Amino acid sequence: MRRVYCFRCGGVKRERLDWLADNPLYTKRFAFFVGRRCRATTVKEVAEELFLDWHTVKELDKQYMREQLRRAGTPAPRVLGIDEIAIAKGHQYRIVVSDLERGRPIWFGGKDRSEASLDEFFAWLGPEKCRKIRLVVMDMWKAFRTSTRKAGNAPQAAILYDKFHVLRHLSDALDEVRKREYARLSGKDRRFIKGQKYTLLAHWENLTTQGRKALKVLFKANRRLHKAYLLKESFGQLWGYPSAALAWQFFEMWRDALRWQRLEPYRKFARMIEAHWSGIASYCEEEGEVPLGFVEGMNNKIRAIQRRAYGFRDEEYLRLKILTCMLPKC
Repeated sequence: MRRVYCFRCGGVKRERLDWLADNPLYTKRFAFFVGRRCRATTVKEVAEELFLDWHTVKELDKQYMREQLRRAGTPAPRVLGIDEIAIAKGHQYRIVVSDLERGRPIWFGGKDRSEASLDEFFAWLGPEKCRKIRLVVMDMWKAFRTSTRKAGNAPQAAILYDKFHVLRHLSDALDEVRKREYARLSGKDRRFIKGQKYTLLAHWENLTTQGRKALKVLFKANRRLHKAYLLKESFGQLWGYPSAALAWQFFEMWRDALRWQRLEPYRKFARMIEAHWSGIASYCEEEGEVPLGFVEGMNNKIRAIQRRAYGFRDEEYLRLKILTCMLPKC
């Protein structure tokens, strides 16, 4: 690099080479090549392939991902998806916020999954862009709803509870019924229930022939589990109704079917649905037609990224990986 004397300030300046990476031993083009390779494989494998130090590959990958974010521009979302992910053992959580219309995560942060942590996102987005948010998809975690409804965040936005999280609560209720039935029975009567947990939690159309046969034998031996399974399978119809009134009518019929069944976990689930009905009925409105599967799919993608790296000690590196995983290559 040439060094020149500046007549304005009287100092010695070094010429700037825009094609160099942050590490001056490598070009930007090479850094971007390394970054594209790291999208599909681990840092260790790329380092071995290119005969580079592990830390060098990681820093070049970071530069590539920062450039991806710069080219993607500043987000201005109208439909948000909010969920938490575990980053380590011991209930250590971070919040991931996604733009569901554009299909990409836009924020990763917080210290936990508390109300204060989500407030950090709205402060980062700014009041002007917060006012443009019309819909927020989340699970039934109270802290997320409270933060969204807070003045200065997005109180004007409709809240829609994620279908997959609602059905997960129903699956937990069915599993609780299974446990209670197993504890109630003894001796040979238990053999029909033992080992059938995941068969019961699966949808009928996803079961193998062997799984269906096992369930038929179980249902003949235990009518309560048979009824619980039928109620679990039928509840998915709730999201197929075109209006909130018809959906509520179906829910009332479903809840009335519990009256004489002695399924206390299901009654608890029904009370929870009734208490959060406004966030479920939003799906039937026009603004509720959003890709609900994106939030759950994003969680699966993040877990795949974590497994591939056997975990991340550098949280900034994990943040960049998450925020760029849905962006096009550059």
